[in-house]
Order: sequence, then C-alpha cells, then structure tokens
Amino acid sequence: MVQSARSRTVLTLYTTADDIQCHRARLVLAAKGVSYERVLVDPAKPPEDLIDLNPYASTPTLIDRDLTLFDTSVVCEYLDERYPHPPLMPIDPQSRARLRVAAVRIEKDWLPEVETIRAGGRPVEAARKRLREQLLSTLPLFKASKFFLNPEMSLADCLVAPVIWRLPWLGVDLGREGKPIVDYGERLFHSQGFARSMTDQEKAMRQVHEHE
Repeated sequence: MVQSARSRTVLTLYTTADDIQCHRARLVLAAKGVSYERVLVDPAKPPEDLIDLNPYASTPTLIDRDLTLFDTSVVCEYLDERYPHPPLMPIDPQSRARLRVAAVRIEKDWLPEVETIRAGGRPVEAARKRLREQLLSTLPLFKASKFFLNPEMSLADCLVAPVIWRLPWLGVDLGREGKPIVDYGERLFHSQGFARSMTDQEKAMRQVHEHE
C-alpha cells in the first residue's frame, strides 16, 4: 500500500527517472547533503497522491510535511533557503538576478531542443545543431569562472550540469571548440553529490553511449 503523501514525515521528492528538471532538483538536494525519500513517477501514469497534491501532477514535486511545492525554480530556491549550507546562490542581488535570468534562458532555449531530440524523427538533426550552437555561444561564461557565472557552485550549475551530462546520449558533440564546457562538466560529474543525484537510468546514459 502506498503511503499517503500527506502523512509523510520526511522530505519527499516526486521525480521522473530521466528528466532534466527533476535531475536539477535532485542535484540541489545532493549538494546540500539532505536525506529525502525519492518517489519515482511514470509521467504517463502519475500516482493518485501526486494528483491530489499537485493540480498539474507535474514533476518535480516536493513535499515538506504540510507544504507542497512544484515548479522547479520554486523547489530549488526553497531548498536553498531551507537548508542554507552550502549556499547555492550568491549574496548580492545583481549576481542572483543574473543566475535567475540564465536559468530562464536555458529553460527556454536549451530544454526545448533536448525534448525535440528525445522525441525523435526528422527534426532531430536540426535540434542537435541548434543545441550545439547555443552551447558554444556560451563558451565565454564557461571560461570566465570555475562554475557557471559564479566562482562557487550555484543553482545555475544544478541546471547546466544535467544538460551537459546528457549530451553524448543526445548525440551532441561539441568538438574541440567545446572543450571548456566538457571540462566544466567533468569537474562536476566526479563529485559525490552528482553521483548521488542520479537515477540508474541517468547513470546508464553515459555507459550506454560509451559501449555502443
């Protein structure tokens, strides 16, 4: 019998197995070292308790006792404030705003291309080309700092890194020109937090590609 979400006393995250936005939320939790219950959701058949809690039955959905949160940015910023160490947003308002705008750009520019590639069919190659061009256009941001737009890891990295992780699986090759982006990804991928954030399906994205 599935435990009712309203009766849960531990932090609970409803997440799909391979979605970038869900991976983003899991990476925030891993970076914070927070223990939580992970409930894997089939987006085609969301569980009744999720439908009851979230009118959109979307993922990620976070339950913290009697609080229900959805929309990935809301979830991630709540976690950063709820568990303040280590902080994943800079202190000054301008830097925080810069990171938020960058996240919006990624959601509007990169993620639709990812979904087009995943859907398959004739539009795939054009989407791969557009995604590659968009990533390479951000090279100065990857060269400017150890992390994305910030000297320390931030919420922006929790969105960027899952995209970079999926590039081989998506068939997107950045080539020699994209080495700063690849190097950035490798720095994050070898952290314990990144490994903890992944589902088995996400771990297999690289393994499957490398053994083809």
